[in-house]
Amino acid sequence: MSQQTVVPAVHRLAQARAQENFPVALRVLPRRHRRHLVAIYGYARHVDDVGDEPVAPGVDRLAELNRVEAELRALYAGRTVSHPVVRALASTVADCHLPLDALVRLVEANRVDQRVTRYETFAQLVDYCTLSANPVGELVLHVFGQVGQARRELSDRICTALQLVEHLQDVAEDHRRGRIYLPAEDLARFGVGEDELARPAASRALRELIAFEAERARAWLDAGAPLVSALHGWARLAVGGYLAGGRATLDALAEVDHDPLRWTVRPRRGRMLRRLASATVRSAG
Repeated sequence: MSQQTVVPAVHRLAQARAQENFPVALRVLPRRHRRHLVAIYGYARHVDDVGDEPVAPGVDRLAELNRVEAELRALYAGRTVSHPVVRALASTVADCHLPLDALVRLVEANRVDQRVTRYETFAQLVDYCTLSANPVGELVLHVFGQVGQARRELSDRICTALQLVEHLQDVAEDHRRGRIYLPAEDLARFGVGEDELARPAASRALRELIAFEAERARAWLDAGAPLVSALHGWARLAVGGYLAGGRATLDALAEVDHDPLRWTVRPRRGRMLRRLASATVRSAG
C-alpha cells in the first residue's frame, strides 16, 4: 500500500474518532466551534497515530512526521498543500489564527516518542507534556478567541493533567509498545519492577503507585480549574467538559482500585455530566 493511499485512510479514521470521542459538553457547541475542534482533533489524532499505531510496510514514521511539518510550514507560507490532514486544518488556521508553533510541537512530541521510551523523573514527564498535550489547550483557546498568558498557563495545567491521566489509563498498552510513562524514580520508590506492567492484574505495589500518580494528576487538574471561571460563553462549557472528563476518569480509576491492567478504565457518562454541572456551578459562583 502506498503512502498516498495510507494517509487519506488515516485521515478519515482520525475524523471518525474525533466524532466518536468528543466529550459530552462539546456535542452541544455551535457548529462553527465544533467544526474547528474536530479539525484540530483530526490533526492531533493523525500525528499521534503516526507516532504510535502500526503503519503499512514502507511507511516511515519520521518521514511522515517530517512531511506533516513541511506541509504545515507551506500552509503558513501561503504555498500549495497536498497533505489531506493539513488541508482539512487550513480553514481553521485562517479563521482562528492558530499559532504554527503549537501545531509543530505536537509533531515534535511524536518524534520524541520514537527515541525516548522511559522518563527518569516526574519533571521530565511534565516537560514532555509541554509538547504532547499543552499545545492542544492553546489551540482550543484560539478557537474561542480567548487567549491570554494567564489563561494559557491554567490551560497548560489542565492539559498536562489530562495527559497524565491518559498515561495511567494506558499503562498496559504503552508497555506493549515498549514505552513506560510512570517515572523511574516512582517505580523505584514503590518497589515496582517493569515486568509487573505486563501482568494481567496490578500488584498491590503497582496499585499504590498508580493511586499516587492519580492524586498528583488530580492536583494538576485542580490547579488549572480556575480557567473555567476565567472564560465566558461556549468556551467555559467546552473547557468545563475537558475538566469534567479528567475528573470522571480519575473516579473510574479509583473504582477499579487503581488497576488499569485488569480493567479498562472509562468514565461513566452520568458521572461526567455531574462533574460538568459541578464545574459550571462553581465557575458561575
